[in-house]
Amino acid sequence: MNKTTSHDVVVIGAGIIGISIALKLQSEGRQVLVLDRKGVAAETSSGNAGAFAFADIIPLATPGIMRKAPKWLIDPLGPLAIPPAYALKILPWMLKFWRASWKDRYQASLSAQANLMALSKEALARQVAAVNGEAMIRHEGQLQLYEGEEEFNASLAGWLVRQEHGVEFDLLTSPEAIAKIQAGIHPRFTHAAFTPKWKNVCDPAEWTQYLAQVFSNLGGEIQTVSIQSLDYEDDAVELTFEDNELYTNQVIIAAGAWSNILAQSIGDNFPLETERGYNTTFPVTDFDLKTHLTFGNHGFVVTKIGDGVRVGGAVELGGLELKPNFKRADVLLKKACQFLPDLKPTKGKQWMGFRPSMPDSLPVIDFSPKSKRIIYAFGHGHLGLTQSAGTAELVAALANGKEPDIALDAFSASRF
Repeated sequence: MNKTTSHDVVVIGAGIIGISIALKLQSEGRQVLVLDRKGVAAETSSGNAGAFAFADIIPLATPGIMRKAPKWLIDPLGPLAIPPAYALKILPWMLKFWRASWKDRYQASLSAQANLMALSKEALARQVAAVNGEAMIRHEGQLQLYEGEEEFNASLAGWLVRQEHGVEFDLLTSPEAIAKIQAGIHPRFTHAAFTPKWKNVCDPAEWTQYLAQVFSNLGGEIQTVSIQSLDYEDDAVELTFEDNELYTNQVIIAAGAWSNILAQSIGDNFPLETERGYNTTFPVTDFDLKTHLTFGNHGFVVTKIGDGVRVGGAVELGGLELKPNFKRADVLLKKACQFLPDLKPTKGKQWMGFRPSMPDSLPVIDFSPKSKRIIYAFGHGHLGLTQSAGTAELVAALANGKEPDIALDAFSASRF
């Protein structure tokens, strides 16, 4: 390779994962360049629910979930759907998802997810302290809401699992008990679980931009560049973009749903899909939202964003190519208005984002099998913000030749 330009570490991806990694590496003395095709928090990291969902340790691929698969095709506007136009293309991923739901794989994924969540919770506290960011964090808890005793009872096994992994919660068994935490919820929701230590960020885009500004103020560099391919030799990694190339000692691939395109350029290939999520954000609202609301069986949340409210969620397994179906956002908003009769939204902005998803709900955090100069950090699904600080610490350990704080076998690049 003709190394005309050389860098210490290049991070590809300026979402919350990439920026957190860059900031952590910088704090350990590395010179870091961040590259992104659109800029800081320009895509998925801008529109999420802003939740640090450390209580969500249960993988999407749970035992018995495949019995529900036919419903996904029948109801294209349901909480978990596969567009018919994408059904055949996603079949190989679905087979891996099915295997991940078997009890042996599920238990292993659950344990790994719990370990990553525990680390990420501690890492977030370290990150917030390091950047003086406490003013941007909300400590308002979360209500998981259930319609009737039958639905509530069906959830109890999951709460027992969370309890075994140290998640704190209170079970509420009447609309009156729910109203003490959040008024204005329709009485059809008779039961709930409240997780008091649940945290949210005031605005996920602003949080990522704040971290990026800290990184830049400390000498870090961020460029808007669309990397097209990678190549590697023993002494460097070559990144190609447009008619140019640059060289780096190490590269971190944290490009979310687009990461596999880069991995394929060196012969790596991952079963990476997209949980396409939809939401509508209202910059100003009169509804007095006290806590993060999760309507789990309907697949959406209602959360504070700045001075307003964001209504969003759902999982649409539809890849990167299909056009957005904003009817999904309309359905979620209609339900939110039914469930919260005092919510009177006006002038909302709709959004769709690509959440990078692996069949077992676990990210890839590992060296490339091709070269230890290439490190992967992607596939966090809807938990990218939640696991960003923890992922940053793990990647920094790999990049600096240190022992990670948790075992990384479950996050291996070769597990599929």
